[in-house]
Amino acid sequence: MRITFESVVFAIFFSFVITLFFYMQKGAPTMNEEVKTALLTIFKFWFTLSWSLGLLIALFRSIKYFFYSCAGGYMLVLHTCNKEKKIFPVGYGDLLKVWRKWLLLLIWMSALTTLLISVVLYVASLKQSFFAWFNLFSLYGIVLISGYASLVLLIARCKKIGVEQC
Repeated sequence: MRITFESVVFAIFFSFVITLFFYMQKGAPTMNEEVKTALLTIFKFWFTLSWSLGLLIALFRSIKYFFYSCAGGYMLVLHTCNKEKKIFPVGYGDLLKVWRKWLLLLIWMSALTTLLISVVLYVASLKQSFFAWFNLFSLYGIVLISGYASLVLLIARCKKIGVEQC
């Protein structure tokens, strides 16, 4: 929920700033129905693009949360390269390599999930084209589902991450 809220807020903010920039660049014309329609169209266009950017920013910010929260009596711990020492407090600079690994796992998991859904829907309904179901909202859902699965795989693959009792 936090990632969704944060990415939508980022998208609204970026879209508003870009729309305001275009409005001011045109000399701030007086508001009439045509100008409002144009501004709304610009806002909608940039909202879809900036939602993707907002999702990346929200995912990067959210990975830090996993190292500070206790879930079910366990929490993630970030180690130094030699695994002798824990990194605490965990900063965003410490998370760059971990986030890149998670992002690549997330991309692969999203691609596999998309392909699996496409094959299942194509086999179940021969009338529909292969990617007729695919849109921004379905992709967002796939990224959220794949994000959880790739986080579990990341813990197993990344040597810098450990799980400890809290």
